[in-house]
Amino acid sequence: MKKLPDTISDSALRPIAKKVYEGRPVTAADARRLLATNSILDLGRIASYSREKLHGNAAYYGVSINLNFTNICELRCPLCAFSRGKGEPGAYLLALPDIERRVKKAADDGVDEVHIVGGLNPELELSYFEEMLRLIKRIKPGLFITAFTAVEIDYFARNEGITIEETLSRLIKAGLGAMPGGGAEIFSPRVRKVIAPLKIPGKRWLEIMRAAHLAGLKTNATMLYNHLETKADIVDHLNRIRDLQEETRGFKTFVPLPFHGENTGITAKRAVTTGYDDIRVYAASRIFLHNVPHIKALWMYLGEKMAQVLLRFGVDDFSGTYSGEKVVHAAGAATSDRGTEAFLRRLILNAGLKPVRTTAAYGARK
Repeated sequence: MKKLPDTISDSALRPIAKKVYEGRPVTAADARRLLATNSILDLGRIASYSREKLHGNAAYYGVSINLNFTNICELRCPLCAFSRGKGEPGAYLLALPDIERRVKKAADDGVDEVHIVGGLNPELELSYFEEMLRLIKRIKPGLFITAFTAVEIDYFARNEGITIEETLSRLIKAGLGAMPGGGAEIFSPRVRKVIAPLKIPGKRWLEIMRAAHLAGLKTNATMLYNHLETKADIVDHLNRIRDLQEETRGFKTFVPLPFHGENTGITAKRAVTTGYDDIRVYAASRIFLHNVPHIKALWMYLGEKMAQVLLRFGVDDFSGTYSGEKVVHAAGAATSDRGTEAFLRRLILNAGLKPVRTTAAYGARK
């Protein structure tokens, strides 16, 4: 059987394949080359080697519910179509009894995980979120809770006048199991001041994730692409994630997110990504982030067919059923806002992989 470098026909990618085969990290210059290549099949061979070395033929998925508790948000980022001001048409806030009813129904339907994110609503105190987590655990103690981005954690702490560490401690005690990676967007200050001018800087996002990792929480990291960023911005973003991971080992999953611009305030819109664009980003992420165990493709963002293809270009996590997702659908995503377990398993099996039901803790269920 040929060694990985010997299967690569593109001479520009063969030295990268050699590093991956020998277990050496690739460089920023290598990442730029990966993001620019047209040798997609060679790129796929390298990314698949990295993926299979970590996960064999397993492809993970979750049976979960999305809980977007409010769309009222102080920031009103130009990139966001989900947020509303208080009193605006469509603005909402879920009371705790409403959340309880939704979670009870989801638990009766057999979900394993609740994924919680929402707007920065100044009327909500930390006690609201603590009680939210407690009531979910009362409904079904085994439910895994992934909740609150670094942006939300920063906001909670500032509103309460307490440290990030105390905020995390209180939420963990109430039932928080892991954190999503939202709010990272792209770390470039130049781009960030246009797409999310009031959101915490990328440096602060990383500081909060460091604190979360030190508190024992595993987290995701995201990257929003195809808006105003350059390839250099993408490489910088990946490099910062990799550097923090070397320090903390707290990132469990990296999640690239293609930007959906409908109904947003971003006027300099790019064309929708091509399949080659998405493949380059996901495969380059898998190859460059050698120290992050999982790469996730959100089929609701990408479309089910593109997400399925990416399972052969470095992705090992096919995301979840995510009943009731609101954020990307407010920005024009044409996919369904819910999926079924049978639907996810069929897509994974048809890609020639083994479906493994799990949660954000990656403890296999079936």
